[in-house]
Amino acid sequence: MAEWFSNLEFLPKMYWLVAIIGSLVFTIVMIMSFTGGDADDIGDIDSDIDAGAGFQFISFKNLVGFFTIFGWSGIACIDAGLSKPLTIIISIISGLLMMVIMAALFFFISKLTDSGTLKYKNALDAVGEVYLTIGADRSRMGKVTVNVQGTSRELDALTDSFTELKSGTIIKVVDVTSNGILIVDQTRKPIEPSRIQNEELSEGKRNLIGNE
Repeated sequence: MAEWFSNLEFLPKMYWLVAIIGSLVFTIVMIMSFTGGDADDIGDIDSDIDAGAGFQFISFKNLVGFFTIFGWSGIACIDAGLSKPLTIIISIISGLLMMVIMAALFFFISKLTDSGTLKYKNALDAVGEVYLTIGADRSRMGKVTVNVQGTSRELDALTDSFTELKSGTIIKVVDVTSNGILIVDQTRKPIEPSRIQNEELSEGKRNLIGNE
């Protein structure tokens, strides 16, 4: 094995070194990334997957992917008998494509993580119902049921009202504290048009169009 490697020319030798080292590091990085490890601490180049971090083209993971594919595509080109300039060009393009693929992969993973994370600020202006009585003037914490990010949730709540908000009271979220407690106030339930009213409006529109 050592003799075979020592007999290689400089370019194939470089590609084999890059491919083998890159593959080992790439495997470690992927295992750490998908098992919750902080793979980007290696070299301290960038932070781990962060929801909302945006599309990151230059990162440690992506560079590892670049060199891994750069090495193996170069070896494939050499085995195919391509010229050295063409081999270098193809391997660089292949590495860059791998960087784009990995950047997109981790970007969408971060979006999925972000969509599943509750952001209390999204509850602002939401209308809900008191589940457990809330004490007046923030004297006792209660719970409210509100729709946040498309899901009905029971969340801790306080009120600045001078009267307590009893169970079943319709409330509106007016503020959210830094530690995720909703500040609510009594309000009225939004009036939604009934099914009959919607049908009458639709019928009226059809008659108007027919008369024209």
